[in-house]
Amino acid sequence: MYRVLLVEDDLDSAKLIADYAAKWELEVRYVTSFRDVMRDFAEYEPHIVLLDITLPFFSGYHWCREIRNVSKTPVIFISSASDNMNIVMAMNMGADDFIAKPFDLGVLIAKIQAMLRRTYDFGGVLPVIEHRGAILNTGDNTLTYNGQKITLTKNEYRILTTLMENRGRTVSRERLMEKLWATDSFIDENTLNVNINRLRKKLDAAGLEGFITTRVGSGYIIEN
Repeated sequence: MYRVLLVEDDLDSAKLIADYAAKWELEVRYVTSFRDVMRDFAEYEPHIVLLDITLPFFSGYHWCREIRNVSKTPVIFISSASDNMNIVMAMNMGADDFIAKPFDLGVLIAKIQAMLRRTYDFGGVLPVIEHRGAILNTGDNTLTYNGQKITLTKNEYRILTTLMENRGRTVSRERLMEKLWATDSFIDENTLNVNINRLRKKLDAAGLEGFITTRVGSGYIIEN
């Protein structure tokens, strides 16, 4: 079942769309907290996003730009502000389509299905992992925090992916070295230390101080 993230502050409209989409085997989650839409995006990992322009706190343009910083997930704007200027702006922000309100629900579903067919014939979305506002893009080996994209080396990415996938649990040094051994012929303790220290410096510089905690004698952990 394809997952649709609906960013719409009219709750009645959101429920109506969700109920209708369910008849077409589409699963819809609608955002209820508009301060941090990216948290919903990272947790839900949608196949497509429906996005209004006028929203509390930040506009749909802002959230479209944030999504594009970490993912190629299709974005369709749904808005009554359907003048040419808004349509052009939406497309320039990275939107894939624009549907003017009011719209027929059947037309909306047809547009969603067409977009899904086109997109998933070409590889689908880039999954992401989110924690404490930091979003790890598993498609291009980058970490995004507060709008800043941090490029990671191959080893830094593997270390951070392993720790974020196991957040709240200590990961041993041995397990991390095994992850790095998967593609490199030999990784020793010193190589792991160098990579951990370099990764921490990048995280600290981005404002993520203390993101990785050392558990002496055990390994490393990203706390919940």
